[in-house]
Amino acid sequence: MWPLLVVGVIVGIVGLVWMLQGLNVLGGSAMSGSTIWAIVGPIVLAVGVVLIIVAVVLSRRRPR
Repeated sequence: MWPLLVVGVIVGIVGLVWMLQGLNVLGGSAMSGSTIWAIVGPIVLAVGVVLIIVAVVLSRRRPR
């Protein structure tokens, strides 16, 4: 389940960056201060968190 965990972490980081850019916390981008990224970012972040949770649950269920 490592691939799912890695994808979840990457998606979560991307969502966090997009959210921070949309909220104008991280500047220097065309996305900075844009409302759409302040909305899309948390959604992508939530998807990343769900993928991480699924990876952890599946790895605990899997017999070693």
